[in-house]
Amino acid sequence: MSLSRHLDTAPKALCYHEVIMPKRPRRPKDPAQLAYAVYLEAIGEAPPLRPEPEQEKNPAAVALGKLGGAKGGRARAAKMSPEERKESAKKAAEARWLKKAEE
Repeated sequence: MSLSRHLDTAPKALCYHEVIMPKRPRRPKDPAQLAYAVYLEAIGEAPPLRPEPEQEKNPAAVALGKLGGAKGGRARAAKMSPEERKESAKKAAEARWLKKAEE
């Protein structure tokens, strides 16, 4: 598989996932707290699980972030030699494995 194929599909997959998958409420792990949360939901007195942020984002800043983020990785990969891309991929994979080992 070529690098460009991954770069083309990754942003679309992330956007699709965010649109399709609903945000689910986090439930307590403690059985007593879970039972109480279910009870409150059943009688309709459950507090909002994820309050909506009250701040609105600056539209100009959002637009600038989208512009740079959409082309940044692709442009960086195009400038790198195959050896540099390989080294960067190894470094990223090692970082992911270290992060997974810490969890």
